[in-house]
Amino acid sequence: MVEDRRLAVLRAIVEDYVATQEPVGSKALVDRHRLGVSPATVRNDMAALEEEGFITQPHTSAGRIPTDKGYRLFVDRLSGVKPLTAAEKRAIASLLEGAIDLDDVVQRSVRLLAQLTRQVAVVQYPTLSRSTVRHVEVVPLTGSKILLVLILSTGRVEQRVVELGETVDEEHVADLRARLNRAVMGERLADAADRLASLPEELEPSRRGPVTALVAALVEAMSDHRSDERVAVGGTANLARFGDGFDTTIRPMLEALEEHVVLLKLLGEATSSSTVTVRIGHEGPYQELASTSVVATGYGPGEEALATLGIVGPTRMDYPGTMAAVRAVARYVSRILDEG
Repeated sequence: MVEDRRLAVLRAIVEDYVATQEPVGSKALVDRHRLGVSPATVRNDMAALEEEGFITQPHTSAGRIPTDKGYRLFVDRLSGVKPLTAAEKRAIASLLEGAIDLDDVVQRSVRLLAQLTRQVAVVQYPTLSRSTVRHVEVVPLTGSKILLVLILSTGRVEQRVVELGETVDEEHVADLRARLNRAVMGERLADAADRLASLPEELEPSRRGPVTALVAALVEAMSDHRSDERVAVGGTANLARFGDGFDTTIRPMLEALEEHVVLLKLLGEATSSSTVTVRIGHEGPYQELASTSVVATGYGPGEEALATLGIVGPTRMDYPGTMAAVRAVARYVSRILDEG
């Protein structure tokens, strides 16, 4: 019972400090929160929380603020994330559902996350090595030229114009299309490339020319971006909102956030689309970002995450609201990729 009460006191301190950005005193807690105990009991609880390292006193005679350890306990004991408002849900749906391609989806997601959370938003482009082939289309152009279209589970579309060296009729084109799709549809890119390698051997030597040309172009399209680990960043100006000591760390933070390797490492732990990962303060891998927290999750069609998205912001953030926004945007993006 004492533990539950102290957790309630810690929760109240976190909520007040996030809202006011001012150290929180016992009188304010009693006035603002119905804790059901006397001010003396609240002071005793605060003393115990401070001794255990969950809160600290930044100045003599000042109130208390949460430590990284306190935020961690607060996040770990959350019974649920804050539900999004109807207006926020409509904003997510209307903005993301108007996207025309994968690049547009990523850029819209970054802007949306930055607006919803008022933090720095980071969205990783889907990693192609994890994606599968959704469909291969073969479209005759003129003479011996063919348009080859590769559509991936990530929503990425690759196109190549292929010179076959000979004219092919519609029946031959249909046969080529069917053979390619049987070999690669639903396969991961590495496996698809391996399966394509043996495809020309299924035909008589005199008929191998067109399929060999298409296989070479398709393998090239699959490997073109296989190690392409790009990220989109938005809302860095939001960092300027957090003063009172935080402003002195903005420059090194901005320099760190400019490095895509840093961003990918920050998001790296969020490999599941069903879990929101929260890394607080010094739990992160970079000293330059020790005054920030990262809230991230995976996204992608189905259960497996093809990439990650999330936010970077000060440790004194609205964790329930931020976690809800990150999870909601990830679910919408996943749905769009699944339907694409």
